[in-house]
Amino acid sequence: MNKATQPTPTSHFFTSLRTRLHYLDWGNPSAPPLILVHGGFDHARSWDWTARSLARDYHVICPDLRGHGDSGWSSDGSYMMANYVYDLAQLVELLDRRPVTIVGHSLGGSISLRYTGLYPDSVARVVAIEGLGLSPDRIAEQAKRSTEETWKGWIDTRRTNARRSPRHYATIEAAVARMRERNDHLSVEQALHLTLHGVNRNEDGSYSWKFDPYLHGAAPQAGTDENLPDFWRRITCPTLLCLGLDSWASNPVKDGRIAHFQQARLVEFPHAGHWLHHDQFEMFIKELRVFLAE
Repeated sequence: MNKATQPTPTSHFFTSLRTRLHYLDWGNPSAPPLILVHGGFDHARSWDWTARSLARDYHVICPDLRGHGDSGWSSDGSYMMANYVYDLAQLVELLDRRPVTIVGHSLGGSISLRYTGLYPDSVARVVAIEGLGLSPDRIAEQAKRSTEETWKGWIDTRRTNARRSPRHYATIEAAVARMRERNDHLSVEQALHLTLHGVNRNEDGSYSWKFDPYLHGAAPQAGTDENLPDFWRRITCPTLLCLGLDSWASNPVKDGRIAHFQQARLVEFPHAGHWLHHDQFEMFIKELRVFLAE
């Protein structure tokens, strides 16, 4: 497919919890709806390669999570999981094309699995790319921290964020270099694309990331990871879990979490880190197409 015939997205906005949120619509509205939900500190244009590959067969929608991309920032700098799930529920309600298929990466995967567990009849299939949250070992480790320690740690982090100015990059090249520090599997082309769509130009000509700096240091939330199996058990649709073998994420087969799902399978991606849909794109899109067609 040459560039002249490649599908291109259009920008749209909706309001959720008094916040103006952005999403990309890749056209083909009569096709089955497919929602792609990005991860933390990322943006909707991270899905461009996937969206272009699937836009002729699906009505692809890519939201910017609140505090990310071209969506608004929470007025109090608070980003609760419940709000993210509500935002996705509002988007599905707005599209009014249930059942939908959802693919989520990391934070986006965690949001997507929660939504699917809450509304199992609204989702035809769900894919979570390293979106199961903390491993059982990490949850147990965090549980050892006292409530006082957890809350004081959050307050200290918020104070630090309030005093810190957003980081400025003198050139796009400097921002691209930072992007590649975060994921050394990225090609220069991938990192440039993600950076160009992930920064704003400042008044002095420098560049800063679009995401809200207050995303660092999430507030203490009861039941954010401990109750995840309650959502997973309610998911009735086919579920695909994806894991990069070079990632820090825990293997859900080995740690037992996959047992909480009614019908889930795991695909492992060699030579791939946490952003496996970039690191091994051809393998990812092949596995995704197979799953969607089953």
